[in-house]
Amino acid sequence: MNKYFARMTLMGICAAAIFAVPALSRAQDTSTNAPATAAPAPHKKHSIPFRGNLAAVDTNAMTITVGSMTFSVTSKTKITKNGQPATLADGVVGQPVSGAYRKTDDATNAVSIHFGAKMMTPPAGAPPAAPAGN
Repeated sequence: MNKYFARMTLMGICAAAIFAVPALSRAQDTSTNAPATAAPAPHKKHSIPFRGNLAAVDTNAMTITVGSMTFSVTSKTKITKNGQPATLADGVVGQPVSGAYRKTDDATNAVSIHFGAKMMTPPAGAPPAAPAGN
C-alpha cells in the first residue's frame, strides 16, 4: 500500500508540473519574446461627392470652382464629359458638373470630375427613345 501511495503522489506531482510549467514560463516570457505590435493602419480617406454648376476653370492653376468650393486637379483626377474621357479645358462655365473630392491637410483634391448633365441610361431591354420632333 505504501508503494501505491508513493506512486500516486509522484504521478500527481508530475501532472501538476506538466500543467504548471508552460503557464509559468509563458507569464515570465512576455517581456522578451512578446510579438511586435503593429501600428494601427491609417484610415482610408473616403471621397466626398459634389454637384453643381461650374463657376470657374483655371487651366494654369489646375483648379475648378463649383459654388464656393475650389478643387485642385491632379494627375490622378479622372475627368469625363458625357461619358467620354476629357480634359480640364472641356469644362464650360455655367454648365452642370459633378464628381468627388478628398480633403488633405493642404488642399482639396478632385478625385473625379464629370462635365455635363447626368446621362440617363435606359434599362436593359427597353426600346430606344424616339427622336424629338416626330
